[in-house]
Amino acid sequence: MAHDETAAPAGTQSFYLTTPIYYVNDAPHIGHAYTTVAGDVLTRWHRQRQERVWFLTGTDEHGQKVMRTAEANGVTPQEWADRLVESSWKPVLETLDARNDDFIRTTQPRHTERVQKFISQLHAKGEIYAGSYEGPYCVGCEEYKLPGELVDGTGEYEGLKLCPIHSRPVEMLSEQNYFFKMSAYADRLLALYEEHPEFVQPASARNEVLAFVKSGLQDLSISRNTFDWGIPIPWDTSHVLYVWFDALLNYATAIGLESDDEAERERFAATWPADVHLVGKDILRFHAVIWPAMLMAAGLPLPKTIFAHGWLLVGGEKMSKSKLTGIAPTQITDVFGSDAFRYYFMRAIPFGQDGSFSWEDLSARYNAELANGFGNLASRVAAMISKNFGGSLPRPGSSSDAETALQEVAAAAVAQAEAAIDRISPNEAINAVWTLVDATNLYLTEQEPWKVAKLPGETTESGAGVEGGRLATILVTAAEALRTLAVLLNPVVPKAAQGLWTALGAEEPLGPLDDQPVQTAADFGTLPAGTRVTKGASLFPRLDEV
Repeated sequence: MAHDETAAPAGTQSFYLTTPIYYVNDAPHIGHAYTTVAGDVLTRWHRQRQERVWFLTGTDEHGQKVMRTAEANGVTPQEWADRLVESSWKPVLETLDARNDDFIRTTQPRHTERVQKFISQLHAKGEIYAGSYEGPYCVGCEEYKLPGELVDGTGEYEGLKLCPIHSRPVEMLSEQNYFFKMSAYADRLLALYEEHPEFVQPASARNEVLAFVKSGLQDLSISRNTFDWGIPIPWDTSHVLYVWFDALLNYATAIGLESDDEAERERFAATWPADVHLVGKDILRFHAVIWPAMLMAAGLPLPKTIFAHGWLLVGGEKMSKSKLTGIAPTQITDVFGSDAFRYYFMRAIPFGQDGSFSWEDLSARYNAELANGFGNLASRVAAMISKNFGGSLPRPGSSSDAETALQEVAAAAVAQAEAAIDRISPNEAINAVWTLVDATNLYLTEQEPWKVAKLPGETTESGAGVEGGRLATILVTAAEALRTLAVLLNPVVPKAAQGLWTALGAEEPLGPLDDQPVQTAADFGTLPAGTRVTKGASLFPRLDEV
């Protein structure tokens, strides 16, 4: 079987996507997994376009929140970070079937040393100065809050001011710190948002950032001297760098910024700027305000898009371990599998909006869409080819309007899914692909191959299907639709897609291969007569079979 890709001729175009780096104060929940899966689906899609992809994720290991968590557990912050990374954060990538290219830890020397070089250069340029600051500080956000952002506490917090995100009291801090001249970049940031509306997405996120910057930017306190868990300020080691100034730089240090190694510097030049930074909406301002201001100060190119997705809600509240709403990814994958996890969260929630999770919705979608819709379609087609043609794909006869119509659905699904991926809308991409699932099921229902098989001239006396007949045409057309679906769904449900790909007689693995021809996914007629089609295990067993 010829190898398929979802797009365009192979080339040297690059695509660099990052997730946020996740705090190691606790184990990952499905809110973290949601972001990682979105990044993996997008980068797998771009790989199938034969682009040069780099997918970065990792962990944020400095700051007061991590230090306090480690102390509460009776270990050093480094010991705590090491334990959580190895026992939880790296294993969850395998749980989710994520195919990241790198995993950055902010305690790694490759990061800490390069960060120190970066901030030393900003200091030498006069972008950093010494000063003092007093204000309300949220340890959960690792951020000073403006008084107008705080909410009044109730119940046990009556009379206290709370962080609106963590619903916990803020602490009043007064420190001698170093400051970054962020206020000097307000006009340039506003011009960026106006001239490049794609820089902050979706539109609701862009509007929030615009309003925030227009309300007035303050200079940013970028050091702490009340604790020592962080990267030391090179010219004043009594201070450690503010955790966000440290963390944001991971996107550049991981691919070679300020590296002494020539190969890494070349990789940075070939990869930067990032195409997409995926972030949760609660950390949007850090990425859409502080991060571009830092890069402007350093004279570095800006990333192309900061995309802020919504929150996963459980019982109407944001996913949170502190509120006991955190659900571990394995609680879902152990029952439904990684493919179903990936499919559900990428399709059920419009990307960029908040979405509610429920076990009932997941179970209903699994049975209706994956087991009955897609999985049963693959099983039916393979079973009919096996029954009527001994598992060998026949030579089709002439096409009718029904076959032409299904090919048109396939072509439209490819085009619409491609466009949705470019809009960073995986849910719309899957919706487009699913039009072909539904159309193929409808095609079989209307064409009734099980009845056609009983018509004169469609089978031999022994019951075998006849080459070039109407039955052959129907089953070949359905198999071609399945081939298209295997390609299109490979970034979303890679295990099932590979299973289908193998069932359709492919010897090489599904995915981007440099030595294989690139074809559009909707090209019917790719499967040669004689291809062995096998009915393997169900792609998505019904829940009562799991």
